[in-house]
Amino acid sequence: MARTEKNEKKVPLSKVLYEQKYKIAVSGAAETSHCLPGAKERAEEIGRLIARRGMILITGATTGLPYWAAKGAKEEGGVVIGFSPAASRIAHINVYHLPVDYHDVIVYTGFDYSGRNLILIRAADGIVTVCGRMGTLNEFTIAFEDKKPQAVFTPSGGTTDMIQEIIKVAKRGHGQVVFESDPNRLLDRLVEVIKKEQGGKGSSG
Repeated sequence: MARTEKNEKKVPLSKVLYEQKYKIAVSGAAETSHCLPGAKERAEEIGRLIARRGMILITGATTGLPYWAAKGAKEEGGVVIGFSPAASRIAHINVYHLPVDYHDVIVYTGFDYSGRNLILIRAADGIVTVCGRMGTLNEFTIAFEDKKPQAVFTPSGGTTDMIQEIIKVAKRGHGQVVFESDPNRLLDRLVEVIKKEQGGKGSSG
């Protein structure tokens, strides 16, 4: 049996929070024809900025805007983790027809899209939403119910531009959601909310 040192010092919570790297999910449309011009470029820029700040990008391991965010992050030398709806790499490629590039690790959840969305959001410290359709809205509502810090890039098109009205009509309060049109400022504000929620400092660049 291993001996426990009586005088062993515990690591302060503030130090743990400081040393961790925030995991930022980028949620957005997998098919982007309905998005506003420039949405692809903004997603890629957000991915680059996440990497530059030393944070980890997580995605739904899909096409479209999350894919371009992953590309931007990897081009900056960042770490990207994907959560797939498929149960295996083979199903990910041959059944769901999803990409595997620009990701360091892909977790094959086997829970289809709705289950994947839940795992993705639960794994994130904060979520950035750019453009979107029904799946993006599903991820937003999961995060809203979980009181997760969220930053919505507006205007970018699709369901994303309806979120403010949805929050208003739902009469559930504003949650931890910020709206911003500048990518740098968007991440600044998101990190502020994350730090406040977690009670300390983390890796934000």
